[in-house]
Amino acid sequence: MVKLDILQKITGPGLVAVIRASSAEQAARIADACVDGGVQAMEVTYTVPNATAAIAELGKRYANRNIAIGAGTVLDPQTARAAILAGAQFIVSPASDAATALLCRRYQVAYLPGAGTAGEIIRALEDGADIVKVFPGEVLGPAFVKAVRGPLPHAPLMPTGGVSVETAEQWIRAGCVALGVGSELTKGDDMNAISAKARQLLATIRKAREA
Repeated sequence: MVKLDILQKITGPGLVAVIRASSAEQAARIADACVDGGVQAMEVTYTVPNATAAIAELGKRYANRNIAIGAGTVLDPQTARAAILAGAQFIVSPASDAATALLCRRYQVAYLPGAGTAGEIIRALEDGADIVKVFPGEVLGPAFVKAVRGPLPHAPLMPTGGVSVETAEQWIRAGCVALGVGSELTKGDDMNAISAKARQLLATIRKAREA
């Protein structure tokens, strides 16, 4: 898929599953549960052991299902390059890094860096961010997004942290183009519960957008 298709997988349904796990095998099980719940985009964080191999495996697993696989917690261009070679279709970072942004632009891979102030959002956009991750979401809250979109209505924002079924509508109404959901979606060993939570989140996002 080209970058525009990847961004549509993120902003269309409006949900990115953030997968943190104790092993690549557990990450794969969580990914399967998310896909069963309707998720079309997910990021495997580089806190997962053997994350590069996990990204490659998921890319092969979902090659014919149009699922966007990204890499998260990417701190430098070296890690971004390894992830891209493994098949990562978007790169997520906790903060904007000019060298990583340049690498992603060079290879036309979507870049989603984190930002926690209006100044950091502007810097991320100047670096070429496709979507800016509002981080940490649990600290900033939907009110931050609403306030920032006053002077920056063109900024495509996606919170990570503090996003749940209960808060999803608030984030969407504040103006977010998508939501990144980690432990609120992917924690635990009950894969059926993860699938059900994914369906709840997607339904909540749709309802909030329609309203």
